[in-house]
Amino acid sequence: MTPREAVRTLAATERLLVALDFDGTLAPLQDDPMASRMTPDAAAAVAALVAAPKTTVAFVSGRALRDLRVIAEHDDDSSILLAGSHGAEQWPADAEITSDGAAEAVRDELTARAAAAVSGYEGAWIEHKAFGFALHTRRAAPAAAREAARAVDAIVAATAPEWRRRTGHDVLEFSFREEGKDAAVAHLRRLTEATAVLFAGDDVTDEDALRSLGPADVGVRVGPGETAAAVRVRDITELAEMLVRLARERTLARQ
Repeated sequence: MTPREAVRTLAATERLLVALDFDGTLAPLQDDPMASRMTPDAAAAVAALVAAPKTTVAFVSGRALRDLRVIAEHDDDSSILLAGSHGAEQWPADAEITSDGAAEAVRDELTARAAAAVSGYEGAWIEHKAFGFALHTRRAAPAAAREAARAVDAIVAATAPEWRRRTGHDVLEFSFREEGKDAAVAHLRRLTEATAVLFAGDDVTDEDALRSLGPADVGVRVGPGETAAAVRVRDITELAEMLVRLARERTLARQ
């Protein structure tokens, strides 16, 4: 399916959910994750979709919700829905997240041990997350990245082998929560009563959501890599062009 064919299909649906990964999909990957921001083209495309009739936009990210709100420049007045921590956190929240003191204690212990284990590998660092932690190696040499990953894998395997392990672009993440982006999209579909969903992402963790889509939906892979998506675009700019076209055609169809 071409991007234009996908736009024609989605423009005709009654209620559309546009669910978008953030890093690498709307914003270029950064050495400092908190420096991530949407490109001007992506921001304009999102704004156009927000203004389109019977269209809901959501960001679905592995980021903790608090960090996603910062990088997305998202405030309480925004109509954009958020799913953080791969769907374990939602905005607006439909329920309070139950604290798990025992799991959080293990998280804190493993985060500290992992940070100590990778401290000798230049460019590798540990990010504390709501339900686990992540090893970042974007600034590390390949050999150092491999050794840091081995060290962290061994720590988690010995203490919390049941934790969910995810890989991504120069990141290795562990979590005591099982939610994936497929569950996040399913929740958002129910919440918005969407008759079709567009989901776009650029990384391995996005494939959970892409594989979960139905026949009326469209999955978009941004950039290279094996994918279940029906549509592939080269980069953020090409995705933004597709999204602007979609917003325009949905608006014209309802005039």
